[in-house]
Amino acid sequence: MTPPLFLLEKIPATGDDLLLAGDEGHHAARVVRVGVGEQVLISDGAGVLLRCTVQRVSGGDVHLRIDERTRAPEPTPRLVAVQALPKGERAELAVEMMTELGVDEIVPWEASRSVTRWAGARGDKALARWRRTARTAAKQCRRPRIPTVADLASTKDVCRLLSGGTGLVLHEDAPARLASAALPADADVVLVIGPEGGVAPDELDAFAAAGAVPVLLGESVLRTSTAGAAALAVLSLRLGRWG
Repeated sequence: MTPPLFLLEKIPATGDDLLLAGDEGHHAARVVRVGVGEQVLISDGAGVLLRCTVQRVSGGDVHLRIDERTRAPEPTPRLVAVQALPKGERAELAVEMMTELGVDEIVPWEASRSVTRWAGARGDKALARWRRTARTAAKQCRRPRIPTVADLASTKDVCRLLSGGTGLVLHEDAPARLASAALPADADVVLVIGPEGGVAPDELDAFAAAGAVPVLLGESVLRTSTAGAAALAVLSLRLGRWG
């Protein structure tokens, strides 16, 4: 079984010993209940990964010996998901699944047909939930890199993002299939997932003007909260991430 992963914002560049304290130490000691001699993984969420052995557990502190240091390279091309705001708990479900399936950046998008709206304090809280969900999901699937969750984007913001990479817009009437769409060797793959009501015609035109291509995922019409995860699975296979 893969050892559990815990996150530290700052990891010392040298040394053989490490103290896991605070919330992560409490979680390791009191919730996961790691014991002396067990292995754990420690990451800064930005690629550094330590394989450690538990030396001592004292209250909410876990004393570790560092056995191995590695750094996961940043993937090329990066997978960027522009996610139209789903309703309710489906938003966190979308973030969780996309994180587990390897997304590198998630961009929340307030599409014209989005039922959910982020305004003021409500939007700040929702964005914070997305970021917490990405962090928790990265720990769950042992990812040494936590995907970036960007600030809320408008359609104009999404167009600017599409112009800098290979843009793919999931659309049920697209003539081309995601499974055979052209993919870049190094530029970001920017995947746009529309809201439950679909991408509006004016938005689709704007994305096309920015160089994006509409693509069909499959015959079934998926919810916005699951379409991104399904598309990322296809892209991960095609890009050799799961090869």
